[in-house]
Amino acid sequence: MDALNLWRRRLVLICGWWLEIRGGLPNLTNLEFLDLSFNRIRSGSLQQANLTNLKFLDLSDNRMSGSLQELGICNFKNLVELNLCVNNFEGHLPPCLVNNLTILRALDLSSNQLTGNIPSLNLLTSLKSLSLGYNNFEGPFSFGSLANLSKLEIFLLSIEDSKLQVLETENFLQPPNQLKFLSLINCNLHGIPSFLMYQNSLEFIELSHNKLVGMVPTWLLQNNTRLQRMYLINNSLSGILQLPNSTHDLLDLRISSNNLSGQLPMNIGVILPRLRHLDLSQNSLEGYIPWSMGEMKSLTSLDLSSNNFSGELPKPFVSGCPSLELLKLSNNNFHGEIFPQFMNMTRLGWLNLDNNRFGGKIQDGLWKARFLLELDLSSNSFSGQIPDWIGNFSHLSYIVLSNNHLEGGVPVQLSNLKGLGYLDISENRLSGSMASSFNLSSQVQHIYMQKNALNGSIPNTFFRSPSLVELDLRDNNFSGSIPNKIDDKLTNLYFLLLGGNRLEGNIPHELCYFKHLSILDLSHNRLSGPVPSCFTNVPFWAVEDGYHGYLHLFSWVTSDGGDNLLFTSYNFTLSFQPFIEQMFVSLQELQVGFVTKNRNESYKGSILGYMTGLDLSSNELTGDIPSEIGYLRHIRAINLSHNSLSGSIPESFSNLTNIESLDLSHNKLSGRIPPQLTQLNSLAIFNVSINSLSGPVPDKGQFGTFDESNYGGNPGLCGPQIKRSCGSSEPTTPPATLSHEDESAIDMLSFYWSLFATYVTTIMGFVLILWLNSDWRKRWFCFIDACIISSYCWILRNVFHMYDDI
Repeated sequence: MDALNLWRRRLVLICGWWLEIRGGLPNLTNLEFLDLSFNRIRSGSLQQANLTNLKFLDLSDNRMSGSLQELGICNFKNLVELNLCVNNFEGHLPPCLVNNLTILRALDLSSNQLTGNIPSLNLLTSLKSLSLGYNNFEGPFSFGSLANLSKLEIFLLSIEDSKLQVLETENFLQPPNQLKFLSLINCNLHGIPSFLMYQNSLEFIELSHNKLVGMVPTWLLQNNTRLQRMYLINNSLSGILQLPNSTHDLLDLRISSNNLSGQLPMNIGVILPRLRHLDLSQNSLEGYIPWSMGEMKSLTSLDLSSNNFSGELPKPFVSGCPSLELLKLSNNNFHGEIFPQFMNMTRLGWLNLDNNRFGGKIQDGLWKARFLLELDLSSNSFSGQIPDWIGNFSHLSYIVLSNNHLEGGVPVQLSNLKGLGYLDISENRLSGSMASSFNLSSQVQHIYMQKNALNGSIPNTFFRSPSLVELDLRDNNFSGSIPNKIDDKLTNLYFLLLGGNRLEGNIPHELCYFKHLSILDLSHNRLSGPVPSCFTNVPFWAVEDGYHGYLHLFSWVTSDGGDNLLFTSYNFTLSFQPFIEQMFVSLQELQVGFVTKNRNESYKGSILGYMTGLDLSSNELTGDIPSEIGYLRHIRAINLSHNSLSGSIPESFSNLTNIESLDLSHNKLSGRIPPQLTQLNSLAIFNVSINSLSGPVPDKGQFGTFDESNYGGNPGLCGPQIKRSCGSSEPTTPPATLSHEDESAIDMLSFYWSLFATYVTTIMGFVLILWLNSDWRKRWFCFIDACIISSYCWILRNVFHMYDDI
């Protein structure tokens, strides 16, 4: 009976997006605990409910909208804890919430659409936890409106695209009032709130994304000996990082994205021996890593990326820190060899050393990190071969070794990594052929091997991974044909880049199976045969409005789950979790290089959702351009240049409404440029030079911006853009007649040269005769004298006549 009475007082319906209550709740007068979070509860479901004894109510993460007044929340006068976060409530905070719910102990209204001023909450004297973040409040807010909340321990306020003005109040929460948890995110604070000088019991403080200036407030650590976490991310703090004079038990310190400079304190490991997470990334710190960091036996994550650190990694640091799971030193100036045998970071899961000056071989000490998940050594000076033991990491899912001096072959042991999802070994000196037994994980999504010297055939296994998103093998020496044994399950491929190799044979029609294909680069090979007409079967190219269902694949994210120590010392019945930036997140945005608009562009991140292209240039393709290509309405770049394509430009190209770059140069195309192409309003690059085209050049729309460089090498074209008049009648001659005209132009040039040579020869012969025959020479000079005298007399006669007239 006692158990039955207990369940009459407690109702927990956490169905995760499935529960939808219709007709409201029944009369549950004895109910004290109601948890309907993560469902589809409508706002009117509680209006008629008789829940007079309700004490704990959790409606978080629903789709509830409307005002809090309509919700009827003010009728539950016995509420002790109320969680309405992550909904769509709008309007003002009703006065009855403050006046009626006077015994409320925990209130979470974060992540809604609430507007208006934040009223004074001084009547809620029992409040211990208050969260108002991520709403649309406006007007002034003073901390003095919370002055009477003597029991308040947790306060969270964040502004997101609102007009709320946070005002400083010196007498807010004077002793004995003591906060334990304070989060003021994006509140436009220009300085540390002065009331914090009187707070000595803080365990967590978050002042990120403000405009804080000056030095790091070391006095917060000195005044709050129980402080465990201090977040000052994305401010304008500057100067040298100073630490307290005595040992502190701080667990988590994050001051990334500021303007800190100078060196790290040499005794940082002594002052903060219990530190678990340290993030000082994106500052201007310099110098060496202090040796004392090797004394941080509890250090779990260290992020010093994007600074100006230099030197080698100190031995006490490499051999110490046995608890280190994340080490991120990217974008610095570290040098020297790494991973010696005395390395003792056996729990490493995330290792990012990219964009430094590390060199030498990848030594065997790294093999001790058996739990490695992510390895990024790109953009350094590593040499030697990729070690075979790299295939023995059972959890490794992310490998980036690009832009180094690695040589030798691709180790077949990579096939042992069953969870590998991201592999980048591009821009090295790798050579040799890929073993026929080379078979990457079925979970691999991204393969980058471009700009090496790999040869032989492309392994068929690359086209059998159902998860593959991008395959980039450009600028190698691969030969043979493009594999045509493509698994029907390979439907997630978006980017296929095989340009700059020695591939031969026809373009296989099986490529049209890739329904999500976005960018296809087969340029600079030896491919022959026709352009496949089946490209219209690729929905992403053919659908006019695009198909962006794959945007979630543009980032590769791994996380460890992180520590979650928030509120562990507060015995609240409901869970109130603020938004905290996780330390263990590695983000690698997907980046694809593709030649468009005559430039080698790099498309990165979400912009790839809008980029589509087809590059078949610099091959040996023949035949007509299929008219079906003109129905790829979503494609933005087409390059068919430097082939042997013939026939005319299809009029269907006028349907390429999103095309920005169209290159058909250096082919054998004939006929007119279709005037319908003037409908292509997005066209920025158009090149049909070195063909056999004829007729007038279009001059409307975007074509009015093109000049002679876009049409050169087509003698049959005419129009004002190329400064060649079309005459009274437009030429309609076929390509053979154009050859005649070319020959006529060449004959006229020969005629002019012959005429000049004849003229020079005649003059030279006349001079030679005068020089050899003295009698003729005398007669010539007498003739010249007579002409001069006659001219002189004529001039004098006309002058005298002019004076006589006067």
